[in-house]
Amino acid sequence: MLLFVKRDFTAQYKQTILGPLWHFIQPIFTTIMFLLVFGKIANIPTDGIQPVLFYMSGITIWNYFSSCLNSTSSIFVANAGIFGKVYFPRLVIPLSTVMSNLVKFGIQFLLLASTFIFFAVKGMEVHLGFSLFMIPLLVVMMAAMGLGLGIIISSLTTKYRDMTVLIGFAVQLLMYATPIAYPLSFLKGKSYASWIQWNPLTPVVEAFRYALFQKGSFDAGSLLYSSVFTIAVLFFGLLSFSKVERTFMDTV
Repeated sequence: MLLFVKRDFTAQYKQTILGPLWHFIQPIFTTIMFLLVFGKIANIPTDGIQPVLFYMSGITIWNYFSSCLNSTSSIFVANAGIFGKVYFPRLVIPLSTVMSNLVKFGIQFLLLASTFIFFAVKGMEVHLGFSLFMIPLLVVMMAAMGLGLGIIISSLTTKYRDMTVLIGFAVQLLMYATPIAYPLSFLKGKSYASWIQWNPLTPVVEAFRYALFQKGSFDAGSLLYSSVFTIAVLFFGLLSFSKVERTFMDTV
């Protein structure tokens, strides 16, 4: 697993100028774009959270989920050459992908923490509590959800290559169906609010912001729903993965 994690980093940054600095650049520019479009133009409130921190926190946790989902959704197709030459536990590759993305998440979380400290020094009111200990659990939930959905999609792409085209588009749509650029409270009274609430990612994102800022619409019942969904998706993902890995070389 450690070898595959090292391979992912080497392959991604070997011929780049800035290397891992892209993990800082991407959330910074995305935060600026959200601040202009959703904060200044659309004038969407941020539940009393400093706008830069509101957008950056949502982007940080979302990037980890989307990276896990995108990278694991093409495991069989992308690694067919390795799978066909030597035997090893196939599940190691998607797990190593989740681990390498965890390092990227750590880099972006460090940027978020540094920004938080900057605004705290500037006089921002800070409320820290035991809810901070929820963050590791929330990260694990995002990893498990991304892994489960990713390996289900990867199992399907061995026969249906159209899934690889659809997944990028679907992830973009899913981001806007998750309260990344807006708080859940902003949707009160709107006809489509229930659809956003049923999104299993919604409670995790809201809980992540609550753990950091002690503000937002955190609900333990909704987080339990997300936990059950995550366990179910991961279970079915592992079942489909173990079934497809026996015969996928005939179709890839």
